Amino acid sequence: MIKKEKWFELIKDFHEKAIPVLVERQINIPDKVPLNRAVSIIGPRRAGKTYTMYQIINKILKDKISFDRVIYINFERTDLDGCNSKDLVNMLESFYEIYPKNKNKKIWLFLDEIQNVEKWEKFIRTVIDAENIQVFISGSSSKLLSREIATSLRGRTIAYSILPFSFADYLIAEKIKPEKHYSSSEKFEIISKLREYMRDGGYPEVVLYKKEKEKLLLDIVETTVYRDVIERYKIRNIKLLKILIKSLISSSQKEFSVHKFYNFLKSMGIKASKNSLYNYVNALNDVFFVFPLRKFSYSYKEAEQSLPKIYLVDNGLLTANGINGQGRLMENLVFIELTRRNKDVHYYKSADNKETDFVVLEKNRVKQLIQVTFSLDDFNTKEREIKGLIKAGKELKCKNLLVITWDKEGEEKIKARKIKYVSLWKWLLAN
Repeated sequence: MIKKEKWFELIKDFHEKAIPVLVERQINIPDKVPLNRAVSIIGPRRAGKTYTMYQIINKILKDKISFDRVIYINFERTDLDGCNSKDLVNMLESFYEIYPKNKNKKIWLFLDEIQNVEKWEKFIRTVIDAENIQVFISGSSSKLLSREIATSLRGRTIAYSILPFSFADYLIAEKIKPEKHYSSSEKFEIISKLREYMRDGGYPEVVLYKKEKEKLLLDIVETTVYRDVIERYKIRNIKLLKILIKSLISSSQKEFSVHKFYNFLKSMGIKASKNSLYNYVNALNDVFFVFPLRKFSYSYKEAEQSLPKIYLVDNGLLTANGINGQGRLMENLVFIELTRRNKDVHYYKSADNKETDFVVLEKNRVKQLIQVTFSLDDFNTKEREIKGLIKAGKELKCKNLLVITWDKEGEEKIKARKIKYVSLWKWLLAN
């Protein structure tokens, strides 16, 4: 049991210290939501969930809310080991003992790494039902998959995803403020930064400590992905998991077949069941490491049975593993940005195998078709990309056709279809 003296100490310590200096991220998490809902902040480890909480706290304080009406507790502290739901009740009582004037006021409660508290769900449900408290929670995937936070509260939460820095976040970290209009020198600098961002990715530590980027990216994979998946799923065959991860990275932006991978393992004399391989892929998806993208089809069965294309949560993980092709890095970047914008995305392949990179759905209807290519200067490349896009437009009855390139912009009419071209940097900053 955590003694009240400890809670007094932690609460007072938080109010005596300044909120850390932040990179002001382009997030859209409100500090005010219906009181009978908790806000869940989900996403991969080390993408910035804790600092997102700090940013929300700063927003609250700017609204002239007294600092003593805010509580922040990080449950990864060793002196809070063994904490349970009854301890959380004592924590809240301790807070009101320190600040009795707040008993009849709204307060904001931030609980970081909540999965370390036994039966935390019971406390959260009780608080959001009975108290004038706005609750924010985050969780780590090593003991509790971050997506499970939402399901643990049985519909009593609003979930927001935090991924590594967007390009706008990256520019802010580089002391460049995104604007509506740019001079030629500003445009040159932005494009230069985009090359870095596309290569190194957006993990906050990597952006802020560039000299250590290789070490940090390796650490993210080794200590985060392997550990989270191994701990959560009690995986014993670590060698198999590493081979799978390497194969998934190599297959990025390509269709990945578990069946073919199973046969590959078999040819090498490595024993594995297909069910285990499917479970491993699902686990890597659950910890936000890989995103299997399904083919679009009006038939649910056909879509589910299609081979998924593989995308990674961050470009730095690609380049750290030797994938440096500009087109592949661009496509992965566009996919992650679409995911960050909460788009319902699929890929498309016509009956004659012409591909379209992304089909964007809205209310189960095809809203936009997107093709991603670094350059259209080569005739064969342009013909392939445009034919696939036009074919998909006809078959899916969609007129909103977009090609994202490195620098081409404008519009073009081909076979009665209008195609819009936009440069990658403008598209990334358009939201």
